[in-house]
Parts: sequence; C-alpha cells; structure tokens
Amino acid sequence: MALKLEDKKVVVAEVNAVAAQALSVVGAENRGLTVTQMTDLRAKARKEGVYLRVVKNTLARKAVAGTPFECISPALKGPIVLAFAKDDPGAAARIVKAFAKDNDKLVTTLVSLGGSLLKPADIERVASLPTRSQAVAQLLGVLKAPISKFVGTLAAPQSKLVRTLAAVLEAKKSAQA
Repeated sequence: MALKLEDKKVVVAEVNAVAAQALSVVGAENRGLTVTQMTDLRAKARKEGVYLRVVKNTLARKAVAGTPFECISPALKGPIVLAFAKDDPGAAARIVKAFAKDNDKLVTTLVSLGGSLLKPADIERVASLPTRSQAVAQLLGVLKAPISKFVGTLAAPQSKLVRTLAAVLEAKKSAQA
C-alpha cells in the first residue's frame, strides 16, 4: 500500500531519530520471507531492544542523512529490512545472524558500526562483540588480575614454609614407622 506524503515524513523522522541514537545497523534483504517469519523476526528484535524496520530505500536514504549511518546510503538496494542496535552494538547483528541461520532467504547486505560501512561478511565480527554485562565482567577481571597475583606473591613464602614443614613431619612419621 502506497504511503501518503505525511506518512512518509513520519517514517523518515522516526527512522532518523533512531539512527541518530543507534550504535550499529544491519541491513538484510528480506525477499521471500513470509509474514509469519517477519513477525517472528520482529518479536525477537523487540525482545533484544533492536529497532527493526522495513523501509523503502529512498526513504531510508533520507532518514540516515545527517546521522553517523549516512555511509550506508550507497548500499541500500532491493527490499531491505534495517535493524538498529540502540544499547548493545552487537545486538542487531546477533539477531539477524541467528535468524538467517534458520531462514536462508534473509541475506545480510550491509553492516555499519560506529559510522563506518563494513562488508556483509563482517556480521560475524560485530555479532561476536560482548554485551554490556560481558564487557563489564571482562574489565573487572582485567582489573582484578594484578591484585590477585600480588596477593598470591605475598602468600607464597608462608605457603611454601607450611608445605616444607608438612613434608618434614611426613618424613619423620614414615621414618618412625
């Protein structure tokens, strides 16, 4: 169904607002997907906090103009669904990659992270980015490691002394027996 001019302006404004706040975008050709499959994809995206929108390419070009994702304009070809990750940069890539594994008709055509256009094959790298909680856990592990090693170094002489005394005691017991 054709959109009226006012509706097109609303779509462009909505996508522009999301693109201005997004961390990454993944575009995938959705030719051949059924309505049920698209509904399933939308539900999964919504659950993960990913904004998913099927939008005409000319409207998408206008919507991303002036945003960090203006670089995707030349790659907008064919029927495409745009997935914008708002909180987690790898969320959109994980959703599209997982869905494409089960539905071969969903083909990744563009990936953009931080305002730079990547190859569609780079969806693997973007999808493997850690979530916020995983990144915080890794950071805490890196911060904790030197302290743990320092405490282990301080405790090493005492533990070595205890092990030596235990070995001497064991040797005396075995000599008496």
